[in-house]
Amino acid sequence: MTGVSIAGIGITEFGRNPRSVPKMAVHAVRGALADAGAEWSDVHFAAGGSHSGGHADNLLGPLGLTGIPFMNVFNGCATGASALLAASNAIRAGEARLALAVGFDRHARGSFAPRPRDRGLPEWYGDAGLMVTTQFFGMKIQRYLEQHDVDRSVLARVSAKAFRNAEHNPNAWRRTPVRESEIAGSMMVADPLTKYMFCSPGDGAVAVLLCRADDAHRHSSTPVHIRSLTHRTRRPGSFEVFSPAFSPVEGVSVSADAASAAFEAAGIGPGDIDLAQLQDTDSGAEVIHMAEVGLCEHGEQERLIFDGATELTGQIPVNTDGGCLANGEPIGASALRQIHESVLQLRGTAGVRQVRNGPQTALNHVYGAPGLSACTILSR
Repeated sequence: MTGVSIAGIGITEFGRNPRSVPKMAVHAVRGALADAGAEWSDVHFAAGGSHSGGHADNLLGPLGLTGIPFMNVFNGCATGASALLAASNAIRAGEARLALAVGFDRHARGSFAPRPRDRGLPEWYGDAGLMVTTQFFGMKIQRYLEQHDVDRSVLARVSAKAFRNAEHNPNAWRRTPVRESEIAGSMMVADPLTKYMFCSPGDGAVAVLLCRADDAHRHSSTPVHIRSLTHRTRRPGSFEVFSPAFSPVEGVSVSADAASAAFEAAGIGPGDIDLAQLQDTDSGAEVIHMAEVGLCEHGEQERLIFDGATELTGQIPVNTDGGCLANGEPIGASALRQIHESVLQLRGTAGVRQVRNGPQTALNHVYGAPGLSACTILSR
């Protein structure tokens, strides 16, 4: 089967963007085309990942009506990865030599608030914290810290790292470092998570142009290849976001399933990963996902985080661009933002935040409610 590589990447600023949602997407796509040295007419398949993007014509019209097949998907926080999978499959199947994945969304203040009636559920369901993301995240990490004897001080350390990394990311929303003491002492939202331990809904767009692996050198002097790209959904009986309970099979989560499949398909293990971008809608999520994707054992995170292992200079840098905590979460764009950052790191063009020793592999992980995870492994 045909291998897939990344031909070009493009991105907008994250946060509050003055452009319309389609214009953000167009900007990102044009950036990816320019990065690849390609024209829009060269692209033969495109997949969008957006909840608020509207009709495909809003995007295709400004780019040019070439008759290209276009599909739009929505899969929670895994939306961008789902668009990437569709574009990758078009290359693998021989349907296109160049295929586009573009994630783009706008989420106003309050976008992640509970709306239980929209799902046919009574008001008490949200009031009890069973669907409100902030409350669920708080309950989930509180349970995790207790189960695995991890001190809650790691939560402020994770957020502080995110803001430090984002200081050198020109596209990040929150680029001002925040002291751990200020993070820990900020307004409590859902114990043990404070104000600065959550991401914010926001705006943004990212485009990733894919090509056949044997065409990669035509588009980049430092090709980056997709070693594996896997999606998994939750197992029967699990509750994930809709309850504070985990999977009924202790130690097994949808993220663990996706990561295990990704490593098997790539033919490498967690020890071969040089950097990782992990879902961090809250700082507790980064802590949990470190173990779920296999970068450490459950309970080891406290030592690793305080030893600096996840810093830019550490043995396994995590969320090198500031992650969702610093960039915010326009849901459709988040997974592709991870890919964008990993490509920069693997090319060696991440500037001040470039990780050391010439990274060769990168793991990208997203988790989308109510129980979908995607993992992408990239390599030089």
